Amino acid sequence: MRKIFIILNILMIVFVSIPFPKISKAQQTGASIYLSPSTGTFHLGSTFDVSIFVNTGGNDINAIKINLKFDPKKIQVASPVGGRSIISVWVSQPSYSNLDGILTFQGGVPTPGFNTSSGLISTITFRAITPGSVSISVQDNSNVLLNDGKGTDILGSTGRGLYDIVMPPPEGPKAFSSSHPDQNKWYKDNNPTIQWEETEGVIGFSYSIDKDFRGFPDNISEGSGRSVSYADLEDGIWYFHIKAKRGEVWGGVTHFIIKIDSTPPAVFSLEPETTLASIISTGNPIISFMTTDALSGIDHYELKDINLSATKETEHADSFVEVTSPFKLSLDGGTHEVVVRAFDKAGNWRDSSEKISVFPKGKFIITREGVNLWFFFLSWQRLILIILILIIIAAVVIFWGRKYHLKIHLERERIKETQKKADAHKDNIKKKYIETDRNL
Repeated sequence: MRKIFIILNILMIVFVSIPFPKISKAQQTGASIYLSPSTGTFHLGSTFDVSIFVNTGGNDINAIKINLKFDPKKIQVASPVGGRSIISVWVSQPSYSNLDGILTFQGGVPTPGFNTSSGLISTITFRAITPGSVSISVQDNSNVLLNDGKGTDILGSTGRGLYDIVMPPPEGPKAFSSSHPDQNKWYKDNNPTIQWEETEGVIGFSYSIDKDFRGFPDNISEGSGRSVSYADLEDGIWYFHIKAKRGEVWGGVTHFIIKIDSTPPAVFSLEPETTLASIISTGNPIISFMTTDALSGIDHYELKDINLSATKETEHADSFVEVTSPFKLSLDGGTHEVVVRAFDKAGNWRDSSEKISVFPKGKFIITREGVNLWFFFLSWQRLILIILILIIIAAVVIFWGRKYHLKIHLERERIKETQKKADAHKDNIKKKYIETDRNL
């Protein structure tokens, strides 16, 4: 016992005397990755540079991995690496996909690493291919590794950039549209009308419309008119190109955007929290809903509660209200039709509905959907299943009960038979004793 006590004291002295490293406030701060510039406006068809910087938060780091995400429908990588970089060793060459909208950097520097508040990782050149707003974001699965021999990830925050892609200033006649005035907005009307201003000395205009922002009208005059209308254009982004002719010389080209989305959002369904698809026994169910739109995107959702048990006057008084998913309903007793309407950014909409029956607790009600008992609701399917289970249980109980009673009956008959044989044996013995007594 004394030896154990001495050993424990020695271990305690060694433990206390170990010089543990102190952690400074700087080392307690996580690293961050950010983009510069974080905002900007660029012309369609042009290129622009975005630089990636790292702030190590006062720590010494020696390795970094950056995953960027962007919308490949609006911008694409023209050159993944440009200019200077604090990275001296690339673990793998920067890779990107203009189909998936991803870009990856992975590299580092030898020990002792580097400590900086604005270390340039790389500069990327993007090309603007579609007008609108686009974001470039540093993904959460990026890493900044501490130079501690363990590869400790100290990335604390990631940045993003938001950029606007706009049409270049007009080089030809100034174009505008009375039917589709905002070039950044989606419209469900696929019959646009486009006008342009008359310029002094112009003897004719040439124009065309297509889905190529690089489009160029030919050198054949369409006349001196100042408007044109198109009918039944298919969904998508259209570019109207126009130039003017003065004397024998054609001027520069002006481009005007028409965004058309005449297709409603995708079909969707409402998902109540209850396991019963359309029956609940509470007036406050939570429903979830979600859909997508291929072109303009989802703008918002609206909900309408139609109480089918109410009068027509009350029903007509119901109206749509804007909601978000998930949404908690507040329903009175009776059968309701809950309608959710999804709007895209062009104003198209699609409805999805679900019938929900609300029955007050404490009452016995038989409906077409099922039976509302005093404390819970049972659909006919579930009630039939319960009855079938009870019938099966009863059949099993009857079967085994009859089998048990038969076994008892046979046992009793066996005992009776045994008793009869025993009585007969006793009678035989008794008779033998009587005969023996007589003979004597």
